[in-house]
Amino acid sequence: MKKQISVAFATAKLKADFEALKDGKSEEQGLHKELCMTLDALRSDPGSGIRVPKRIWPKFYKKRHLITNLWKRDLRSGWRVTYTIKFYEEKTICMILEWMTHKEYERRFGYHAK
Repeated sequence: MKKQISVAFATAKLKADFEALKDGKSEEQGLHKELCMTLDALRSDPGSGIRVPKRIWPKFYKKRHLITNLWKRDLRSGWRVTYTIKFYEEKTICMILEWMTHKEYERRFGYHAK
């Protein structure tokens, strides 16, 4: 039997923010569309992103989400999506942690001084 793969958001607020993009300005609607394509890709292949080395995981993710793995996907618009994969007996869940601009990503991961 094939494992079921689903995508979820780490918080209810994050899901609400995602839904709000749909009715936002043109740029927000474009981001929503790209995020939808990313979510579809993750449903097909959770490991299709780029695995983030453990040594650079932000403490924020370790404390807030208790992650054991961390992945990212680059969007065409320059945004980044971070997620973790949770494995259960018959189900795999891609948990979306956040999406951010490239500049925000660099700050979150400590590439530039805050």
